[in-house]
Amino acid sequence: MTHTPHELHEEFPEYAEKIHELKTANTHFHKLAEEYHRLNRDIHRAETDVEPTTDDHLEEMKKARLKLKDDIFGMLNA
Repeated sequence: MTHTPHELHEEFPEYAEKIHELKTANTHFHKLAEEYHRLNRDIHRAETDVEPTTDDHLEEMKKARLKLKDDIFGMLNA
């Protein structure tokens, strides 16, 4: 297991400019990106034992992050 943060610009480097544009122009995209960032930070803090959590809770957070990532990717491809 890696403890590397999964920032959006690292996950989708080819969409860096579009991510920035959508974050400023699209309220829904901005909300999804903010939620992804919050959840990603929480996962990273749990994985590095800054804020330990149960394995089940960590798995739930990872599934939610993946769902957000899929939604964001869909908007980037639209």
